[in-house]
Amino acid sequence: MLEEEWLYEAITETYIPLLKVFEGLKRDGIDFKITMSMTPPLVSMLRDPLLQERYDAHLTQLEELIELEAEHNVNNGHLRYLAEHYITEFKEARQLWERNQGDLVTAFKQFQDSNNLEIITCGATHGYLPLMKMYPEAVWAQIQVACEHYEQTFGQPPRGIWLPECAYYEGLDRMLADAGLRYFLTDGHGILYARPRPRFGTYAPIYTETGVAVFGRDHESSQQVWSSEVGYPGAAEYREFYKDLGWEAEYEYIKPYIMPNGQRKNTGIKYHKITGRGLGLSDKALYDPYWAREKAAEHAANFMYNREQQSEHLYGIMQRPPIIVSPYDAELFGHWWYEGPWFIDYLFRKSWYDQKTYQMTHLADYLRDQPTQQVCRPSQSSWGFKGFHEYWLNETNAWVYPHLHKAAERMIEISHLEPEDELQWRALNQAARELLLAQSSDWAFIMRTGTMVPYAVRRTRSHLMRFNKLYEDVKVGKVDSGWLEKVELMDNIFPEINYRVYRPL
Repeated sequence: MLEEEWLYEAITETYIPLLKVFEGLKRDGIDFKITMSMTPPLVSMLRDPLLQERYDAHLTQLEELIELEAEHNVNNGHLRYLAEHYITEFKEARQLWERNQGDLVTAFKQFQDSNNLEIITCGATHGYLPLMKMYPEAVWAQIQVACEHYEQTFGQPPRGIWLPECAYYEGLDRMLADAGLRYFLTDGHGILYARPRPRFGTYAPIYTETGVAVFGRDHESSQQVWSSEVGYPGAAEYREFYKDLGWEAEYEYIKPYIMPNGQRKNTGIKYHKITGRGLGLSDKALYDPYWAREKAAEHAANFMYNREQQSEHLYGIMQRPPIIVSPYDAELFGHWWYEGPWFIDYLFRKSWYDQKTYQMTHLADYLRDQPTQQVCRPSQSSWGFKGFHEYWLNETNAWVYPHLHKAAERMIEISHLEPEDELQWRALNQAARELLLAQSSDWAFIMRTGTMVPYAVRRTRSHLMRFNKLYEDVKVGKVDSGWLEKVELMDNIFPEINYRVYRPL
């Protein structure tokens, strides 16, 4: 399945490489600090025994393919060199996977326990909160279910939340405070347009009137990594994402290693570098990990130097320690930007040994050390196109919202029911799961981007159809137990959910 392939790519190319970096830093006595959100769906997938078993088989298949590649390229020095690079990489991934018995969540948790990693939560299913604010119960469910799931996973309540798509609306902070959250992140303009205008812009958090702190994304450091024009990932020495063995090898040769239906896919084995702007894929030169590592070290040094200059400049103006918040999608590091984990590794090592101007910190630790901050009302905002809600509400996806709103109304209605038996209890809880899954902002996002649109439409419709059948069955008091069992197996997220979370606040 497509979504499983995305998960396997993320595990091999992002989460295992990040864990390798963290292990190396810890081993070498570097007291690193990094914050990472782990969404409830990601945690649930990483902990699912069936998906763990299937990932193990996926990794075995990759190991087999790269051994085959090494044999086939025995007389091609450079391709053989690259194949051996991937053999080592997959071997190390296998070792880390087996060392942790396939439980990467616990592997990350150990770094949280040592205060090197601050794991924050997100909305339960990444629902776009400003577009459901007319149903506060639905917003509350997204927040509360996420917080409960986090505590069940990590043994403590979350301190912070990455709002889905950084999307904030006025009044949301009240719910975050009621859920026990201490801070959230927003895009820069969410703070810059706050009322009153914050004295220190995005370089200090603000407190809302409910006592929750707000941190804003720093544009300068974000652009240095993100920007396709000036960002590091576009360097000629780095690996080219769009030339993959899965699409380039002869079909009969690669067929055992692609999708079961014969559809080609990315394997993660890529032999070429970006080479230069404006070149076609056929003009790309062969990749060399040695020189790519050198470039990652160079970029890490540049990023460190720029943060030193920025910090000194800001301190001179503010006369107090500024905070520079530089958030990125996790999958930038390793998946999209293959050298990203190397960059992080070098950045932490250089920051530890080569400078004394700034220190890495967790947002909660900064609040503890700098408890006095300005009180303001953040502006409605998101980190999407044009900075507000247009990307998730436009001509491509507006059709979904009347259905989502009706489902929210119905869920609030049946949240008042008291189940007559265990079957009805299960049906009510499953209805809550289906609504949460239907609300994922990913579906509207995919519809807007124009890629994989039938998949996003199918997911939205299937969750809504299941929800509506559950609603109708509960209302007439006749739940189809066989059908319910199948749906519970398919959509088994949040095993501890309680549908009463939708009762009016």
